[in-house]
Amino acid sequence: MSERADGHASDPDNRSGNESAQRKSLICLVVEDDSTMRHLVTSYLEDNDIRAISATKRDEVARLMAKCQPDVVVLDLRLGRDDGLDLLRDIRAESDTPVIITTGHRRDEIDRVVGLELGADDYITKPFGLRELLARIRAVLRRRDASQLGATRDAEKGRCRFGNWQLDRKNRQLTNSAGEPVVLSKGEYALLVAFLNAPQRPLSREHLLQATRIHEDVFDRSIDVQVLRLRRKLETDPATPSIIRTERGVGYVFTLAVEPL
Repeated sequence: MSERADGHASDPDNRSGNESAQRKSLICLVVEDDSTMRHLVTSYLEDNDIRAISATKRDEVARLMAKCQPDVVVLDLRLGRDDGLDLLRDIRAESDTPVIITTGHRRDEIDRVVGLELGADDYITKPFGLRELLARIRAVLRRRDASQLGATRDAEKGRCRFGNWQLDRKNRQLTNSAGEPVVLSKGEYALLVAFLNAPQRPLSREHLLQATRIHEDVFDRSIDVQVLRLRRKLETDPATPSIIRTERGVGYVFTLAVEPL
């Protein structure tokens, strides 16, 4: 089989081997309206012991997410009549399932960044190598498992205060000065915890990448996007941040002292 996702093949939706696929533990939902691409990706995943299901339209995604509860989603942002970013919003409104977005052109940086801001876990650009896609799927699943382990460990920890904010790690809940809860995405929460574990110290992007496990490849922009989103939650004026400051040539520093409660 070709290692590039740009060959030709027939639609796999009714391919043989369904009985074997049902026995596989991991499920990947591939959202792709190009039948050739869909066949290449789903066939390759099946050959590597990942059960692959597919959708081509928005309504199919909602149905399969509810019915099959996939472990990961590979979502093409170019879906003809449907907007992939709208689909990503739909998924994030209902689920924390890891999502890898695919884009058709390397110049589509805006879509990639917006996708990451909306909660995508990774991205890959077409034409991509199938081995790379498989590696990225395994990477986001490892990060999911690590995040679940981290949640278990956090449950054993207590509360802390920084400035006018409090974080209850047991319940993973952030509250403001009025005692009101502030919702954090999993990426924002992981980044906040990384800062709270090393307050008032300059932290490099590489350190934050490792500490948060947002991306295993060194893609600094992903950390910048997460910092921007967290600033919007914590800062009085995100345009002139005082809590999470940029440390030129290094990365970022969390300026507040952290007090255990």
